Amino acid sequence: MSTLAELLAENTGLPGEAVDHLQMVVAEWQLLADLSFADFLMWVPVEEGEGDFVCVAQVRPTTGPTAHPEDVVGTRFTNEDHPQLGRAMREVRLCREEDPHWYRDLPMRREAVPVKFGEGVIAVLSRETNLASPRVPSPLEIAYLGSAADLCQMMADGTFPSPDGGTDVHTSPRVGDGLIRLDQSGTVVFASPNGQSAYHRMGYESDLIGTRLAPLTRSLIRDPFDATEVSHRILDALDGKPGSRTEVESRRGAVVLFRALPLRPAGRPAGALVLARDVTEVKRRDRALLSKDATIREIHHRVKNNLQTVAALLRLQSRRTQSNEARQALSESVRRVSSIAMVHEALSMSVDERVDLDKLLDNVLPMVGEVATAEAHVKLTRSGSFGVVVAEIATPLVMVVAELVQNAVGHAFVPGRPGQVEIQVSRSARWLDIVVRDDGKGLPAGFSLERADGLGLQIARTLVESELRGSLSLRGVRDGDSSGRRSGGTEAALRIPLSRRV
Repeated sequence: MSTLAELLAENTGLPGEAVDHLQMVVAEWQLLADLSFADFLMWVPVEEGEGDFVCVAQVRPTTGPTAHPEDVVGTRFTNEDHPQLGRAMREVRLCREEDPHWYRDLPMRREAVPVKFGEGVIAVLSRETNLASPRVPSPLEIAYLGSAADLCQMMADGTFPSPDGGTDVHTSPRVGDGLIRLDQSGTVVFASPNGQSAYHRMGYESDLIGTRLAPLTRSLIRDPFDATEVSHRILDALDGKPGSRTEVESRRGAVVLFRALPLRPAGRPAGALVLARDVTEVKRRDRALLSKDATIREIHHRVKNNLQTVAALLRLQSRRTQSNEARQALSESVRRVSSIAMVHEALSMSVDERVDLDKLLDNVLPMVGEVATAEAHVKLTRSGSFGVVVAEIATPLVMVVAELVQNAVGHAFVPGRPGQVEIQVSRSARWLDIVVRDDGKGLPAGFSLERADGLGLQIARTLVESELRGSLSLRGVRDGDSSGRRSGGTEAALRIPLSRRV
């Protein structure tokens, strides 16, 4: 199934900031679905179809029956099929069908929630509740639905989700973990059974209803700094400021995750939601896994040390070698081994087997530039960001980029003449595009990458095809190219797929 980013790219012309906002909505909307006991579908207007909408994402509730057992993503509706979508977008307000809608013999209630971003509406959420199983209006359901209504109104206002809410929503507590509703004064007006249990584990045996949550929580936490932090997060939410996840340990040893969300529908203060999750047992298992993670990082550290020893031995051998050709081959081997060692060094300091390529290549590329003689005066520049990649592709990608730069620096320029090698990087959700361009003498007549016998190009081509599953091409730079530079030179274009890896 296509991802949200891919569907938005295929059907809309939304700018990057709007796409990022919709990604935040999807990161948060499990909370909305669980509070509403309803499915949520995200609809965006189709760029080439006037009045048409396409579903680009969906989420089902964990607190009630779904209205859509099948996947709806990719479905296209006209305004006649679902008139509330267009109406909510035009009027920038929540629009609800007066009569239940029948879908495949299931009665459902549909409501359209506009997603406001900036000065306009960029999408519409359809909240669809399965009415086949009537629900008794218990205090829990009333509290959940009231909180969902406030958050949906905030989405129509453009204040939820907030970009200041942090990037850890995927690991934050959820509705089923424990929910506590506060009024404007910070007093608890509702606490779910799991929310009450979390405070029991922390050492508070009484009912939470009617208590001031911020000072109560502060009194139960062991570390005074953590206690102050959680208390401030709750009070900030009451003041309308979004908060990120906070993990604390109580005086009794229980570990609890907290997250506080402000409730300000239509700009009016309506209290706050506090999500709480008891993760005591999870933390115990995490501590056991920490030793394994430390072992993996230690292995990367030792591999790095061993590779540095190999590089040092090759460097010593190079100094004792009389042949210039052999000395150059050994020097290139030192560079290649050192590049791999730097990748393992970065992995030895990573906790999630991911590598920041910008920092890594800033250390690797100067080694490549050292092969340029003082007479060549080659200037190496880089624009764009490589970003963070998984360990699986870090080593081959660093090797390929280094080989392409080495090939340009070593073969593109006439001795004694200055030159420039430029690395241009462009990254999207689907691709990493890298262009290594020089302004040297260009490719020889009849050049073919497949028949090239240079070791560096052979290494690059093999790694691109076998490890990176990407494409590599070389071409001459002609007059009037898009960069606006003078004619002559070579351009190596590398494209690596990221959508299934990162």
